[in-house]
Amino acid sequence: MLRKFILATAFAAAATASLADGHGKKTIVDIAVADERFSTLVAAVTAAGLAETLAGPGPFTVYAPVNDAFAALPEGTVETLLKPENKGQLTNVLLYHVDDRKLMASGIPHGSTYFKPLLTSERLCITRTADGVTINDGTGTMANVVIADIKASNGVIHVVDKVLLPGTRPACH
Repeated sequence: MLRKFILATAFAAAATASLADGHGKKTIVDIAVADERFSTLVAAVTAAGLAETLAGPGPFTVYAPVNDAFAALPEGTVETLLKPENKGQLTNVLLYHVDDRKLMASGIPHGSTYFKPLLTSERLCITRTADGVTINDGTGTMANVVIADIKASNGVIHVVDKVLLPGTRPACH
């Protein structure tokens, strides 16, 4: 618990620094820090050393898992990923949630399409229908975009209900 507090404090410091850009708009980092639903994501991004990057100019699209998505992982997964010796693996998982463009939900083509997140050796399948947007990760797990288009000064956040994990290439249907 103390570790999460320390990590969240470091992430908050990075967020505060990003507010000094003179624009007065909130970055992806600022939004995540201000929303308790993302406290586990905040701790993970801090542990991976990605806070400064995601507070940068972007543009980024972040598929942001809520705390319940992390809690649904097998017991001990989050704690293991947060260990310093697993920083590379944690970074890969987190970058699997980031695209290097600003992609609003309306910009996702109807039907299914692949996209390559910042973890460029992998890909995700995003499906947009009249009912919403889903994402199939490399393990075959399907995540739902539960809140779309949270605008930030450096991109957009889409809130997802599952942690996306790299693996074999997902099939688009």
